[in-house]
Amino acid sequence: MSVIRNFFIRFSKQIETSDHHKDSSLNTHYYKASFNQMFNSVEELFRQDADCKIVTVSKDHGEIAVEINKPIPCFLIVTVVSVRGMETAVDFNISSEKFSPIGLYPILRKRLISYYEKMNKLHTLVRIGKSS
Repeated sequence: MSVIRNFFIRFSKQIETSDHHKDSSLNTHYYKASFNQMFNSVEELFRQDADCKIVTVSKDHGEIAVEINKPIPCFLIVTVVSVRGMETAVDFNISSEKFSPIGLYPILRKRLISYYEKMNKLHTLVRIGKSS
């Protein structure tokens, strides 16, 4: 049964990270940083990426909307949430309308993991996913 589910997941056109995602690499990442530090880092990360165009920035809601052109056109919403004074969570929601005969999930997943890896280089990672 899980083989069939995995087959259909491969053709999913949307991925959202969360505290309890079945794929542990897509769990929410928590960083040792203030909300402002983290939000500014995330915004700067996408401003410097030539394949990305920031569409909307809402610091009040902790969200940044980004259009991504390559390798496939997709839309990304980054959510930054302050958990404690110096602990901030980052989540992603990425989607695409493009069709791929081999499935988009692996491409979208790889992109989200690469964003987390870039954030890990900029800030101290406290934990991945909900503790306990």
